[in-house]
Amino acid sequence: MTLLLNNADEREISSAASPNRFCVAPMMDWTDRHCRYFHRLLTRHTMLYTEMVTTGALIHGDNHRFLEYNNLEHPVAFQLGGSNPRELGVCAKLVEDYGYDEVNLNVGCPSDRVQNGRFGACLMLEPELVADCIAAMNAVVSIPVTVKTRIGVDDQDSYEALVDFISKVAAAGCKTFVIHARKAWLKGLSPKQNRDVPPLQYDVVYRLKSDFPHLAIIINGGISNLQDAENQVKQVDGVMVGREAYHNPYLLAEVDGRLFNATGQPHSRHEILERLTPYIEQQLTQGIRLNSITRHILGLFHGEPGARAWRRHLSENATRPGASIKVVHDAIAFTRH
Repeated sequence: MTLLLNNADEREISSAASPNRFCVAPMMDWTDRHCRYFHRLLTRHTMLYTEMVTTGALIHGDNHRFLEYNNLEHPVAFQLGGSNPRELGVCAKLVEDYGYDEVNLNVGCPSDRVQNGRFGACLMLEPELVADCIAAMNAVVSIPVTVKTRIGVDDQDSYEALVDFISKVAAAGCKTFVIHARKAWLKGLSPKQNRDVPPLQYDVVYRLKSDFPHLAIIINGGISNLQDAENQVKQVDGVMVGREAYHNPYLLAEVDGRLFNATGQPHSRHEILERLTPYIEQQLTQGIRLNSITRHILGLFHGEPGARAWRRHLSENATRPGASIKVVHDAIAFTRH
């Protein structure tokens, strides 16, 4: 069963607006299909991204499990991790065949596991290889092939090195770059520290946009509210928001109006839950545990009366064997004042 938007939800959008104008970042263990379904109920036009999936997992594993999604999620992009051009081409074709709107190559993740697999941020040190990967993917798909990257890695952090990387990858057919405005330290910093310790350098991303006006440049890193996002799109083509969108998801409810010129009032938090309920019930009949869905909605009432009781009730009860939709209904009662 698919829950579709009704006509009243099909809000107008400026023909000039791109879904990349506002994006929710791919986040490991977070942006799974249940999370994306929930986010889509909050915003119609935001580009949503899957968690990163490696080429090996798609080629040698149960690729349907990784590629499965609900049609309501569009526009939705699939993020790949890998460095073998042939394998990336095979996987990009799978992604397109499943109906995704974009395929994105991860050239920004700094974790040890990613480095050992020769993908992620360490690929910034090999721009020719990344260009070969993009060319191989573009050769077999018609959907956009994009790159998410950093502004530098380790001691290779000069603007000239970044320009060389962007130039070579763009020449291979990449027209959209999501730039995390921090460098990555592959030695000495954990993935968590790499999200906070290297300083943000928005000016570097703005300079890239000035030097590559024909490319779509999406900025990422440290953007925590929609006012920040509106300020950023005066300088670049779009913004990508990560953890703030996950921990405080209701900020997504105003994205369509403020960044896509859509008309109509956003749905209330309680209306969102009413629209989510049929999906939860349908997933439960398929054997999905309640907590697999409710863990993504813990922050829905962030900053609102009853938010703590809401989170506590879901956290304590949704993990119990046989937990039903009643757990959600009971939690809602704490938020009605």
